[in-house]
Amino acid sequence: MRRLVYLGLTTSIALAGCARAPSVVVFGASFPDWLFCITAGVIATALVHLARAGGRRLACLDPVGVAYPILATLFSLLAWLIFFLR
Repeated sequence: MRRLVYLGLTTSIALAGCARAPSVVVFGASFPDWLFCITAGVIATALVHLARAGGRRLACLDPVGVAYPILATLFSLLAWLIFFLR
């Protein structure tokens, strides 16, 4: 009996990913949602960099090898939550 329950749970988890992929149609071509979110995250990170560089306050973003990928990820996830969460 337990094996049937585990088999049912495993099957339902495996089949949960078989839903249609979320996409946005732009001029007749379908693009995945994550592509727009990553683009928004990189643009927002560039804007933060420009805003901080204007005031010469880039020291708060050290080490940049860690700070910029984290900012891009943060902005990408926020864009997904704001625009594509259904």
